[in-house]
This record gives sequence, structure tokens and C-alpha cells, in this order.
Amino acid sequence: MKTMLLFSTVYTFAVLFVSTKAEPKSTSCNEVRAAYRSKGFNSNDVPNKGIHGTHLKVCPQEYSCCTLEMEEKLSQQSHSDLKAPVSQLSTNLQSTFKQRHSHFDQFFRELLDNAERSLNDMFVRTYGKMYVQNAELFKHFFQELKRYYVSGSGVVNLDSMLSDFWEDLLERMFRLVNVQYEFSDAYMECVSRHTEQLKPFGDVPRKLRLQLTRAFVAARTFTRGLALMPEVVNKVSMVNASPSCVRAAMKMMYCPYCSGQIALKPCQNFCLNVMRGCLANQADLDTEWNNFLDAMLSLAERLEGPFNFESVMDPIDVKISEAIMNMQENSMQVSQKVFQGCGQPQPGKGFRSRRSVKETGFTGRFRPYSPDARPTTAAGTSLDRLTTDVKKKLKHAKKFWSTLPETVCVGERITSGDDCWNGTAKSRYESVVMGNGLANQVSNPDVEVDITKPDLVIRSQIAVLKEMTSWLKAAHSGNDISSDQGEDGGDHRPLLSSCASWLMFWSLLNAGGAFTLVVA
Repeated sequence: MKTMLLFSTVYTFAVLFVSTKAEPKSTSCNEVRAAYRSKGFNSNDVPNKGIHGTHLKVCPQEYSCCTLEMEEKLSQQSHSDLKAPVSQLSTNLQSTFKQRHSHFDQFFRELLDNAERSLNDMFVRTYGKMYVQNAELFKHFFQELKRYYVSGSGVVNLDSMLSDFWEDLLERMFRLVNVQYEFSDAYMECVSRHTEQLKPFGDVPRKLRLQLTRAFVAARTFTRGLALMPEVVNKVSMVNASPSCVRAAMKMMYCPYCSGQIALKPCQNFCLNVMRGCLANQADLDTEWNNFLDAMLSLAERLEGPFNFESVMDPIDVKISEAIMNMQENSMQVSQKVFQGCGQPQPGKGFRSRRSVKETGFTGRFRPYSPDARPTTAAGTSLDRLTTDVKKKLKHAKKFWSTLPETVCVGERITSGDDCWNGTAKSRYESVVMGNGLANQVSNPDVEVDITKPDLVIRSQIAVLKEMTSWLKAAHSGNDISSDQGEDGGDHRPLLSSCASWLMFWSLLNAGGAFTLVVA
């Protein structure tokens, strides 16, 4: 009897214990159904009550509100949800620098247009018919400056262009101040050969060449740098997630749904490990990205100071007129030196010997407009305002790639305390948080990352940034090494980048590495 009583008692406790453990089996999946429907899926896919989860491939194989089909659909959703914040941050960064590139490019182009218009207006007032008859020389001068700004030294050799301009100007002025003589083409070639020795325009050509070269190289290289940033961000952000990353994202975001805990958020460190694993290749871009931004900031300082494009272009009409006045004032000495070196020219036919230089009409003196009369540029802005603004944006963009996991794993996406989803249950996350970059993911507990297979797209962008950084550093010294455009004005940089990528490919291949090219 005692034995039967003891057996009955044990049996009763066993039934109660099993009933307690089995309680989740009968838990309603109504909340899961509503949440599943809110994601755009068919709520009929969701079972009424929890079912055994042995069929699941990602989530814990306990009693669950998820079927295999639901898990697959939620995995696709987790892929989209994973990309969304990264895509938004990347889009914002692209938009910021597309806008800054547009502002700078518009500003530089308007400065060139206004400088040409100002010189034309002033020279018509000052020199009248003599200028109008030779206006094509100055028009060509500005056309070549604009071509250089757009296409660089691959299309226009700035030194040669400026030398040709001063030689042509000397030839025309020499004829004007010596109208009593006739000069053959051979004689004028002799005059051109003596330009450097004669220095008819004083020191203006030398100073202007130095100022123009530095300002133009700095302006166009800086503008190209601003244009490059959105391109790099776009290509890097298009790199798709690996299957292992998608699996980890599903486990982090939607496995709580399957367990019926739809409000449960992942632990912050869990999120960090997932994102650092998924964005390991992007983080490796950070070093060269920061080097590039430092070079941009350094060149911006030059634009504000000694390489200021605005301070060179705004008074260029004054400088050219100063050169012309130097030639006028020293015309007799210049002519005598030319006659000594090239020979005495023949008098012109029918020229009256008493006719003076004054009678030729070339007596203009330059009278500049007042500052208020000068045309405004780029909606009244200035280079100082533009550079001050863009420097703030450049500084803010530093470490963009390495801090993406921290930027994503904040706010409503995660729970900072211990009462959070750790990948298997509502509990504290115990694993160590991995560092940034591919090499640090070898022991990532949540994402399987093959550190021997760096992403080709990202490695090619590292090469592009490195190449652009070298151009920026050269421009900082006043040198143009970015002959990246041909006669058609087309951008040839992608070809250079492609070559760099293949070189990197072969070097890594020879070292035993490999690439995985993922197309979004």
C-alpha cells in the first residue's frame, strides 16, 4: 500500500513537471502572426501554437512558432534589414559629398567665367579698338585654362600654354609699338626666342605661372577628390553579405520571433560581433580612407592659403594689364635689344616718320573696376566659406567604415543591458567582442569569416584611394601627376584602378590568397 502511494505521488509530480515544461507547446503564436504579417508575409504561414523546432536550420530547435518556410523568409528579411542602416548611412555620405563637389565645381567654373568677362569688359574700356582686334588671344587663353581645369595636364600643358600666350602677346604688342617697321615671320620668331632674356612684361609672367599652376592643380585635384568619395562609397556599400552573415543576422534579429519573444532585442555585444563579421572587409578600407581624407584636409588648407584659386583668378585682369603696361613703359629699351639681337627691321611702306606711338592709339592705361562692380560668384559665396564647410564634413567622415558596427548597433535595434537575446536565449552575452577588420574575425563566435578571401571590389577601392591620395599629396606641393583624362575629356581613372586591382590580384594569388567577388 505504501509502495502504491509512493508511486502515485511520484507519478503526480512527474505529470505536473511535464505539464510545466510542456506549457510553451500550447503557447499561442498570435503575437508572432501579427508581427510576421507586419513584415508583409502571409500570416497563414504561422502555426496557431508552438511546434517542435527540429526542422529549423538557424534558430534553436526547441518548440517554436516558426516553420522552415518562415525561417527562410525571415532570413531574406534579415538580409534586407541588415543592409538598410548601412545603406542609409552610405547614402547620406554620398549625398553630402556629391553636394560639396557640385558647389566647388560650380564655384571654380564661375570664377573662370567671371574672370574672362571682367577682363573683356575692362580691356574694352581701357584699350578700346586695340584690344578688340586682339581679343581672340585672350579668349583662347581662358579656353585653355578651362580645358586644363576639366581635363588636366593630359590635355593641356599649362607651362607651354602660358609660354605661348606671352610670346603671342609680345609679338602683337611689339608690332603695335613699332608700327613704323615691317616684320617678317622669321623676324618675329627671333623676337619670341628672346622673350625670357628681354623680360618685356617684367616679373608678371613668372609669378602668374607659379600662382596659376599651384591654384589650378590644387582646385582640380581637390574637386576630383570630392567626386571620388561618393563613387567609392557607392561601390563599397553595394558589396553583398555572405551566406554566413545572412545566417548570423537571422539568428540575431528574428530567432526571438520564433521563440515567441517578438519584443526581445539582441545584446549589444552580440550585435557588434555580427556586424564586425559582416563588415570585416569594409573595415579594412578605413586606413586608406583616413589617409585620403587627411590628404584632402591638407590640400584644403592650401586652397585657403597660398594656393587660393579665388585670389589668383579674381585679379588676373589686373595682372595681365600690369604686364602690358610694363611692356608699354619699356617698349623703347625692349625694341633696342631686339634690334641688336635680331637685326634692324625694314621701315614700313608709306609710314610717315613723324608719326608717333601716341598716334597709333595704343595709349591705354588700366583703370580697374571698384570691388562693388565685380561680378559675384557661386551665388555670392567665397572659397573660404566653401572650404570651412567641407573641412567639417571631411573630418566627420573619418573612421566611417571602422565605426559602422557601433553606428548600427545602437538605439532601438539593441538592448544595452543583460536582459537581451544572446543568440540562443534571453540572457547575458558572454562571448568576447572581436576587433575590426578581416584579420580579427578568425575567432568570431557568430559569423564564419574566411580571412583568406578578401573582397575584390573593396580591395580595388583601396587601390583607387591610395592612387588618389598620391595625387592629392603631389598637388599639395604644386605638382600635377593626375594625367587621368584623354583628348576626349573622358575619365580614365577606372582603367588605372582596374590595372591596380589585377596587380593586387596576382600578388595575393602568388602569396597563396584568393578573392571572392560578390556582386550585389
